[in-house]
Amino acid sequence: MKTLFTPYTLADMELKNRVVMAPMTRTRTLNDVADEVVALYYSQRATAGLLISEGLPVSEEGRGYLYTPGLYNDEHVKGWRLVTDAVHAKGGRIFAQLWHVGRMSHTSLQMGNIAPVSSGTIPATNTTVFAWTESGEPGPVAPSVPRMLDTHEVKRITDDFVKSAQLAMDAGFDGVEIMAANGFIFDQFLSSELNSRTDEYGGSVENRQRFLLETIDAVSSQIGSNKVAVRLSPFGRIYDLAPYEGEEETWSKIGEALSLRRLAYVHLYFQPTYATAPSVAEKFRADFRKSFGGTIIAAGGFDRDVAEERLNNNEIDLVAFGVPFIANPDLVERMKHGWPLAESDRATYYGVSGSPEKGYTDYPVYQEQ
Repeated sequence: MKTLFTPYTLADMELKNRVVMAPMTRTRTLNDVADEVVALYYSQRATAGLLISEGLPVSEEGRGYLYTPGLYNDEHVKGWRLVTDAVHAKGGRIFAQLWHVGRMSHTSLQMGNIAPVSSGTIPATNTTVFAWTESGEPGPVAPSVPRMLDTHEVKRITDDFVKSAQLAMDAGFDGVEIMAANGFIFDQFLSSELNSRTDEYGGSVENRQRFLLETIDAVSSQIGSNKVAVRLSPFGRIYDLAPYEGEEETWSKIGEALSLRRLAYVHLYFQPTYATAPSVAEKFRADFRKSFGGTIIAAGGFDRDVAEERLNNNEIDLVAFGVPFIANPDLVERMKHGWPLAESDRATYYGVSGSPEKGYTDYPVYQEQ
């Protein structure tokens, strides 16, 4: 019988358990460089079999939120080396999530205050990004109207991912996860609603998935496919991502394409939860499990019981937990022993005002009475 606490072989790495810490944006770096506080945060949670970093912008253009640490220059490498060394000292493993937000950005975050980029020119509505407000203070603002990338610029962004992946290796990460979920740039290209292009990156399903697959292949060529993963949110609706024509076929063909690639893992985030995902997402999930021979990580509202049920049904191989890790740095031990979980303070999920440690590294481990 599989449990969350049995070891697992991921590519060429031995994980001490099947618990994964999901990527979570925490906006804790004033100068966008990871520091000792960030290193402490991750090392506190290194009892998980695998940690996945918060989203790391691969360029200034790819940034959509203030105070998010990047991974595109030497200073970023030095900062993340503090983190990976601290995690490895605790016997943990950590992947870097590489991120480009596309239209989910604001002119105040872009060099020269230019428009953010996307597959087309449709802005995200009914959502916000964390940027500079009109008063010059940090806060939530509506995403700016994007401009459509020229064809050669799409290839430039792929190059940004390749460079960032190599820097991740230089910083000591065990691999990289390409963020292709949650309505960010790759989702924007996949959507026939948002992608109105007439070049090789628009129109047919094959064209709309070209950007993602070219990026996966280019990164794999640079650092080895066994160190490359991808996160997807099939049929997700977060950040103003709406249903679109041909959506079911799009995800089916993405699944087929990934099944031909020997990746470290595919990370599937089902919304609102794994158990309550729409029926079309459930069909994708079942079909993908049959066709993809590699490791599948699932995220979406898991607790221990649901996670172990899905593991024993052979639906997934590893389980990612997000919010529970915020207030429970010792989440693995708490779940293993049936200890109660602490509740996190939503008011301290994001931001660097006051002490950066508050709501970040100051949650205690459980003390038995």
